[in-house]
Amino acid sequence: MAFTTTSNFAGKAAGFYISAALKASNSLDYLTMIENIKFKSNIQAMNNTVSSVADATCDFTSAGTLALTEKVLEPKNLQVNLELCKKTLLDSWEALQMRAGAGAPPPASFDDYVISYMGEIIAEATENSIWSGTAVAGKFNGFLGAGTGLLLPGVDATVVQDAAAGAYTAATIIAELQGAVASIPSAVLGKEDLHIYMSQRTYQYYISAVSTLGYVNAYNMNGDYVPMFEGYKLAVCNGMNENELVIAQKSNMFFGTDLLSDKTRIDLIDMAFTGSDNMRLVARYSAGVQTGTGADIVRQS
Repeated sequence: MAFTTTSNFAGKAAGFYISAALKASNSLDYLTMIENIKFKSNIQAMNNTVSSVADATCDFTSAGTLALTEKVLEPKNLQVNLELCKKTLLDSWEALQMRAGAGAPPPASFDDYVISYMGEIIAEATENSIWSGTAVAGKFNGFLGAGTGLLLPGVDATVVQDAAAGAYTAATIIAELQGAVASIPSAVLGKEDLHIYMSQRTYQYYISAVSTLGYVNAYNMNGDYVPMFEGYKLAVCNGMNENELVIAQKSNMFFGTDLLSDKTRIDLIDMAFTGSDNMRLVARYSAGVQTGTGADIVRQS
């Protein structure tokens, strides 16, 4: 049976759309992205466990010990198979055609509108799995997934665990942040890419707390403002778990996916040839996360 398509976004155009969908997940701004993973990728960490620096001599004398450890980043293959009645989206799309103002930008085509709709679905699912995903259908194992998260004690015993006094509130968030910061390993103190990862709700508590204290500049969003706490950058992530904080370097938190290549496709299949008013949306992609050196990461819960 032949399929007729309203659009077949393959090759370069497919890469654009998949990339746009994945990058709409704002946690990716604070993770190190590794592409072109067809199956697995080994993340290697080398530590000088015994110092290699020694007093100079005239002879070659080996000194020091390098310990090489590896973690596996294995992105999970995922797909979107969605069937929509064209009328469901057509009303909203037609409203875009009647934008007010002489300088209004040209409206998107219906195909572009549907692609954008699916992009939002992919972005939301990716964002949520990065932090709370588990090894179930339609998700990949995340950093803080219930029972199996990569930063939980049962998965990586080297991650520094800090206990919060209770659920975060505007009255307690500064004390909780101070407790988490006090647990940062000395080896990563002062690193340029060190971030405190938190949810939008937690950040709102922080804004409320500093507002009460009268520090207007701490929540002024104008200009080049960078959210910070006691000198540490705040990474406010849409999918981050409530009542949890993570402190880590961007270079120690990894997101992996396949290369956004010519084989990547987003298909819009018009089912009108069957007498149906439906449209099928098909996308396939891969995603996964992994940490580097667990001992350099702090998790508070």
